Amino acid sequence: MTTRTDRRRDTQNRSVPPTATMSRATVPAATTIRRFDAVRTGSQFAVLGVWLALAVLYAVLVPKTFLTAGTFQTIFGSQQALVFLTASLLCTIIVGEFVDMSVAYNFGFAAVLVAVLNVDLHWPVLLAALAAVVVATAVGAVNGWLVVRLGVNTIVVTLGMGTFLLGLGLWVTNLTPVSGLPAGFANIALMTIAGLPVGFWEGLVLMLGFAYVMWFTPLGRNMRFVGASREVSRLAGIRVNRLRFGSFMSAGLIAGIGGVISAAATGGFDATVSQSYLLPIFAATFLGTAILEPGRFNPLGTLLAVYFLATGILGLQLLGAAGWVSNVFYGGVLVVAVTISTILHRRVS
Repeated sequence: MTTRTDRRRDTQNRSVPPTATMSRATVPAATTIRRFDAVRTGSQFAVLGVWLALAVLYAVLVPKTFLTAGTFQTIFGSQQALVFLTASLLCTIIVGEFVDMSVAYNFGFAAVLVAVLNVDLHWPVLLAALAAVVVATAVGAVNGWLVVRLGVNTIVVTLGMGTFLLGLGLWVTNLTPVSGLPAGFANIALMTIAGLPVGFWEGLVLMLGFAYVMWFTPLGRNMRFVGASREVSRLAGIRVNRLRFGSFMSAGLIAGIGGVISAAATGGFDATVSQSYLLPIFAATFLGTAILEPGRFNPLGTLLAVYFLATGILGLQLLGAAGWVSNVFYGGVLVVAVTISTILHRRVS
């Protein structure tokens, strides 16, 4: 039996439209989404803002030396080695092979090999360059076979391979730098286009092509899936091991090409120089996760990070900082970049 109180409650409930309750519930959700979008957009471009602020600061402090065409050419025209090395590292790190410690040494050995084959053994320079790239690619294949097929730890394999290549490079050069590559060979690295050496444009094309693969092709999507979860990717029909093995080979190929271009730019190479690239490539690669695609390793973010670091180092040197400042800067940036990468990855997840 319906009482007067029940009828009053029914009347009150009918007087409040359902949409009113729904709208009140959706307001906090919409606000949260807008706030998340704002935070994400800010994260995408925060490092670029810091880069701009850094450039303005240097322009104010040392205008006569920083605001010159020479400074611009130094920042953008001398980083092709780092661009190729970070691209090589990205090949494996995107598919979840966290640290390939051999890329810098593979790069250095390719540079040494082309110089030794041409200068000491008198091979035609193009044949020597091709041989160096093939050897570097083979090194990547060996890394992939050991890690993917045999299941050996990535860090152990690549650190051991890197040390092996360093020792091999010192042996074939008799512990001395090798120089004397043909002057014409330098054109593949130093020929000027629009005021910048062709090495800059080669690195730009490499990273743009890499970004296209990651954004617009099934291969790029599969690389992301494998890096996120191998088991889920395998259940989805992705050939996980083939993709991982191919990533190691691609890393070797890119490192080899970069090494040949670097040797062409300098006319030779010193095997010990490859060690100095390790800290910068990791700093740039991790800093790249805070640019354009927060929380993700991405080619264009990494490319911008390379030039951000170059600007920071050059500005400090123009201010009169000592030689050790590059180690302090790269080390500090690496710690900050890894921290930012971890936080952003958690947000994305």
